[in-house]
Amino acid sequence: MHILETRDLCYSYGEGISALHGVNFIAPRASTIAVMGPNGAGKSTLFKHFNGLLFPSSGEVLYHGEPVSRANVREVRKQVGLVFQNPDDQIFSPSVRDDVAFGPTNLGLDPETIEHRVEGALDLLGIEHLAERPPHHLSGGEKKRVAIAGVIAMEPQVLVLDEPSSGLDPHGVATLIEFLKTLPRQFGMTIIFSTHHVDLVPELADYVYVFDRGAVIGKGSVEEIFFEDDLIRRARLSEPALMRLVRIMRENGVDLTTGYSQQEIEDAIVALIRERT
Repeated sequence: MHILETRDLCYSYGEGISALHGVNFIAPRASTIAVMGPNGAGKSTLFKHFNGLLFPSSGEVLYHGEPVSRANVREVRKQVGLVFQNPDDQIFSPSVRDDVAFGPTNLGLDPETIEHRVEGALDLLGIEHLAERPPHHLSGGEKKRVAIAGVIAMEPQVLVLDEPSSGLDPHGVATLIEFLKTLPRQFGMTIIFSTHHVDLVPELADYVYVFDRGAVIGKGSVEEIFFEDDLIRRARLSEPALMRLVRIMRENGVDLTTGYSQQEIEDAIVALIRERT
C-alpha cells in the first residue's frame, strides 16, 4: 500500500476551467518524488489535494489506502504537511517560536510536548538563533526555513513542498538539499516537491513526474526523464548541468558508471582519471 496516491484525479475551477485531468500519482513511504512542469501545469493544484485544501471534481486521493474526504481531512492534515511557495502565505505569528508552535498547539498537544517539538524543529532547520525574532524581519531564505520548521514540528509522515528552492541563494539551496536528504533516511518521511530548479532533482529525487496542462506527460527515474529529449522539450524543461556532462561524455565514448547526484558524478570522474593515469 502506498502512503499517498491519486486515482484518475480531475479538478475544475469555476467557469469550467479544467486544472487537472485524470492524474494517477503514487508516493511510496520514505521516497522522494519530484514534480516538474512549466508554470500553470497544475503542480500547485495537485499539492492542495494531498491534504484536502481542495477536493477532486472526480477521481480520488488516498492516504494509506483510504480516500481523503471531509470526514477525515483533519486527521489527514496532521500527517500530510504542505509548505507553500511563498512563506509569507504561511507565517503570521509575532515571533518565529510562536509560528513554529502554531501547528503542534492546534494538534492539542501538551505544553511540554509542544516545546520539545518546537526546539527540535528549530534545531533541525538551524534557526534556533531566530526563535525570538519577528518573522517579517527575516530574509526570504530564513522565512522559508521557518515555514518548513512549522510543518516539521507537526511530525507529518508526508512533507509536500511547492518550489522549496524559490528565493534561496546557492548556499541556501545546498543547505536545503542536505536537510531534505535526512528526512526519509532518519525519519521515514515521504518528500514530494515541485521545482523549476532542475539541478535539484538528481540530488534528491527517487522518481519524477512531469506535468503539462494539468496532465502527467511523463514519469520515471531521473535518468529516464532527463535523457528523453522529446519529453524535456515538450515540458519546456532544461537538462541538469551534471547530467548533460555525463551524456556528452557517453556520446564521446566515455561511459561513466554512476548515479546522477553531484557527489556520485564527481566520484566517478575521479575514479576514471585515476584509472587512466
